[in-house]
Amino acid sequence: MPLVSLADPVPLCVDLDGTLIKSDTLYESAAALLTSSPLRLVAVSASLAGGKAKLKARMAEAVQLDPAALPYTDDLLAFLHEHKAAGRTLILVTAADIRIARAVADHVGLFDEVLASDGTLNLRGKHKVAALVARFGAKGFDYVGNDATDVAVWRECRTAYVANASRSVRANAAKVAAVGAEFGGRKPLPKAVAKALRVHQWVKNVLVFVPLVAAHRYGELEPLLAVLLYFVAFSLTASSLYVLNDLFDLAADRKHPTKRKRPFAAGDLPVSWGMVGGPLLLAVGLAIGFAVSLAAGIVLAFYAALTLTYSAVLKRLALIDVFVLAAFYMIRIVGGGAAAGVVASEWLLGFSWFFFLSLGFLKRVTELMRVRDKHGEDGHARGYRVRDLDMLSRFGVASGFASALVLALYVRSPMGVAVYAVPEALWASVPLLLLWVCRLWLHTERGRMHDDPIVFALKDRASWAILGLLAVTVGVARLAHF
Repeated sequence: MPLVSLADPVPLCVDLDGTLIKSDTLYESAAALLTSSPLRLVAVSASLAGGKAKLKARMAEAVQLDPAALPYTDDLLAFLHEHKAAGRTLILVTAADIRIARAVADHVGLFDEVLASDGTLNLRGKHKVAALVARFGAKGFDYVGNDATDVAVWRECRTAYVANASRSVRANAAKVAAVGAEFGGRKPLPKAVAKALRVHQWVKNVLVFVPLVAAHRYGELEPLLAVLLYFVAFSLTASSLYVLNDLFDLAADRKHPTKRKRPFAAGDLPVSWGMVGGPLLLAVGLAIGFAVSLAAGIVLAFYAALTLTYSAVLKRLALIDVFVLAAFYMIRIVGGGAAAGVVASEWLLGFSWFFFLSLGFLKRVTELMRVRDKHGEDGHARGYRVRDLDMLSRFGVASGFASALVLALYVRSPMGVAVYAVPEALWASVPLLLLWVCRLWLHTERGRMHDDPIVFALKDRASWAILGLLAVTVGVARLAHF
């Protein structure tokens, strides 16, 4: 889109929240305070009784946002650089608190002046219109905004510029002013929501069906329906915890090469949605879990509590973090048994523990290899050092082989003999499992592993083939029973 004029004497006024950045600094501050001091967040929120400007001032006092970590609208920023280079006056005009606005302006280094909320006046809507018209006169300024409250400002400006706006806001801007250009834009909402909820991770919750299948009671309608409902409960709960974890890790994610693309970190979803949606989904998931059965609800509540503790503390403790990762999978199995009214056998729990412990080590090895590629042999992350790679790999491979050993012992155990008429048919599952474990670790050593081994397996044809053969092996051994 051609510029109006690079030497334009009319000042260009730019909104901050949702415009210059894709996020909102008030909710960014709230999320940061939630992570560092939840009780203080409650105390600061009480200042809303004195007005929103007062709340913003208290929040700015409590939290120092890092302007460099905010999700900027890149094409708008490039546009502003061009106009600044041509000598045009740029003014940051925002409802954000003056301290935050000045910090952003200092970081960007483009603005000649900053107009913002001051603890008494919330510079938004009609107040922003009045301030700009009093300062520059009607049609005496251009304005860049993003939402419905900016329509009143565009009505009084000369040229409107629109950033990160919905279709209806863009249409309304065009009705009241000449639109010079449009900037930014977010990913389609359904796609961003699905990514934030990690819908693809729901496949892990299929583990709740394992006790029902292992007990060969999947043909019974009542326990099957109970486990289906529990699957929904676990999926909603897990998604809520992913959302809350993303809020806890917001600043760190924006510095990560891949995690910075997550919806909240990238600004594709408002942080406010996460702060409301995360707890709401958690409440719904737990309610469904307890509706299935008291025991199933307790297991789900324990999972939620452990996950939050992991996000806040445990993920930074070497080895403990991996054991907790394995426990997350185990909890799904135990919870599925509680939902179905089936007690998971010691054989199932023993096998599952070693197998998922192997996957936990594999995940950490993959992450640490990326740290090594970026920072060399002196790199470190999550309590681990790059020189720990060899030992962690040994732990992981040994755990995977231990799971195969448990499976081999089960084949000739009294339980295996009782369930399968020809348990010898299950011997084929042992080398198949070892093949899969070896394949996962070989791909890891070659740097081909995804951050999440489950995601890798879902996309790997060979993994699907091995799983299919395992299913056939079990099926043949079971059919022989009849």
